[in-house]
Parts: sequence; C-alpha cells; structure tokens
Amino acid sequence: MKTIHRPGWQPIILRQHREAHGLTLEAAGDQLRQVARRHGLSAPAANFQTLWAHEQGSVYPGPHYRRAYCLLYQANEPTLGFRLPLPGEIAEVENSISDLPQPSDPAADNAAAQVIEQTLVKVSGAPANAEQNALHNRVVDAWRRRHGQGSPKPILTLVGGYAGSGKTEFSRFLSDITGWAFLDKDSITRAMVERLLVSLGGDPHDRHTELYLREVRPLEYRCLMETAFDNLKVGTSAILAAPFIAELADPAWISRLTNRYAAKGIDVAVVWVRCDVESMREYIEFRGAPRDGWKLKNWETYTSGLQTDTSPETAHITVDNRLGAAISLADQTRETLKRILA
Repeated sequence: MKTIHRPGWQPIILRQHREAHGLTLEAAGDQLRQVARRHGLSAPAANFQTLWAHEQGSVYPGPHYRRAYCLLYQANEPTLGFRLPLPGEIAEVENSISDLPQPSDPAADNAAAQVIEQTLVKVSGAPANAEQNALHNRVVDAWRRRHGQGSPKPILTLVGGYAGSGKTEFSRFLSDITGWAFLDKDSITRAMVERLLVSLGGDPHDRHTELYLREVRPLEYRCLMETAFDNLKVGTSAILAAPFIAELADPAWISRLTNRYAAKGIDVAVVWVRCDVESMREYIEFRGAPRDGWKLKNWETYTSGLQTDTSPETAHITVDNRLGAAISLADQTRETLKRILA
C-alpha cells in the first residue's frame, strides 16, 4: 500500500486516538457522520475502508473529514497528526477551549462569554487592539442579548479574504454566536451575475476579465451592501462575507462607509481572514465551484498577485486561518457552547 507524504502527517496518531476512545472503524465512522451532520459539514461516507486508508496513510483526509475528526476527538489537526503546528499551536492544545471548566449553572452567561472571548483572542492574536476589543465586546454582547441582555445598536461586520481562505465559514461562526444576519455575496448575487454575464456575451463563470470587473462586479457588491443596509436600518446587525479585495485596499472607501453608517447610529468592523496558498487551493478544489475554474487552471498566475503574508491596512482584525487552524477552533467552540447550554 502506497503511503502519501505530507509535511507532519503521521497517520498512526489517528489510529491511536480512535483506539484510545475505544472505537472500532465502523463505530468511528458512525460518530463522524453524526458530527458532520450536527455541524453542517458535507456528510462524509466514513465507511471503514476510507477510515482504514486514512489510518494507513494511503489517503489523506479532505478538509471536512479533518474537521469532523477534530470535533470527534476534541483535538486540533497537529495533535491528530495531520500536519505540522503553527507557532504556539501545540501549546494551545493543553489549554484549549474544550478544557475550560464547566459552569455550575450550565446556562451561565459568563461561561459562554469566556469561551467566545478565548476563541476570538486565539484566532485574531494578542494583545488585542482597540478595534479587536470593540468587535469582541460586540460579539459577546450579541450572545448575551440573545438571552435577554445587551445593547440593540446594530453593527455591520465585513469579513474579507481571498477565495478559499475560510471567510465564509468564519462568518457563519460569528453568525451562529451572535444571531446577526449572515449575507454571503455569492449566495445573494450568483444567479444574477451569471445571467448578466451571458447577456453581455461573456462566460457565466468569469470572475477575472475586464468585462466582469467593469460591468458586473460593481453591481454585485452594490446588491450585497444594499441588502445589508435593509437589515441594519431595522436594527438587525449584518455580517457580509465577500473578498472585498479592492474595497479594503482603499482607505477612503472604508472611511466613507464608516462615516456614513456612524451618522445612522451603526458601527462598522472589518475582519480579514488570512490563509496560506496551499490550504486555499485545497479548499477551492474541494468545493468544486465552476467560478473557480480559471483560478485552478492558472494557479501560478492567480496566486502571483496575492499578498498572503500581510493584511489590508483597513482591517481591524486579522483572523489567522493558515492551515485551517481558525476554522478548526471555531468548530470546537460551537461544540463547547452547545455543551454549556445543554
């Protein structure tokens, strides 16, 4: 049996975790499917042949399999032997959110707030700056408001990042915690964009030519922003998931947006999700969206223009999702919050 080589991958560790939990391959597969359904992951088949291949090193688990394994065994990817750790990542395992003391009252707000605060600090870095603290406080406030406390003042949160960076998943995580409206650019505008491109004589999956950039993209983002404002003006906070590449590169755009919304009593927060090129490609290949076809066929050309080591100066918070670390922690946070409120 041929073994696949990936930096830091030690398949035997996965088998050791399964055996330490007293699970057969069939039982582990059953639990993986349950975890996947509970967290809205693409349901893996998780048959014993696939799990055996993972443990023998002949098949490297895909993104949703790795997320499900991490949730099942309450560990992160380095601990399960999937990859090498990011700096300081292993140290966090010993004090992970799943190890926080359970509250004496399972519904206690302070316990949930502690879990949320710990996660946001870990994914966005410490010490926190003023913008980070402001958004952290608003997220915790929203959690409490859902249970009868907190301020109703709305906030617009822009979550930007390159394709496959994890911005949509992180936006869903924030929405799960806060109850704020989650608006994804592609979900809102894709049908309109594809039909408009065809009517203009273009490719419905074009996202890189001058035709798309000049004639379609401005309308796409206008639809997204106006949909957000419809929510905000009735007091519903909104999280927008979109690349925002050009917008976040323009301090004047952010300044105009912030000032316009401040005049209406609405706060604005800007989050940038950082990721490495290899992980972005893996996720783009995994989702198999037609709009990504050009990127994959011209990967070197596409990635040569990306600045993955830095964040836009306009970003208030940078979420470090290199190697999927932030999304894995978000998954575990959801699981912990469910236990707290059970």
